[in-house]
Amino acid sequence: MLRYFCNNSFIFMLMLTTLLLVSPLLLPELPPPPLILLLIPVLLMSVLLCLALSSSRSPNISMASV
Repeated sequence: MLRYFCNNSFIFMLMLTTLLLVSPLLLPELPPPPLILLLIPVLLMSVLLCLALSSSRSPNISMASV
């Protein structure tokens, strides 16, 4: 696993992790977002779930490689 990443990428990931851990402590507290913005991921997930479970109306087309 250690050979997978070079030194630069390891240092970058370490700095990014540190930044993500420290920045909430330094930044001021923000007000909560409006309710409609909180529902966007739920609506998007429900649309994707409906698309995944819906049957295809086109006939099954098999592709043959030449």
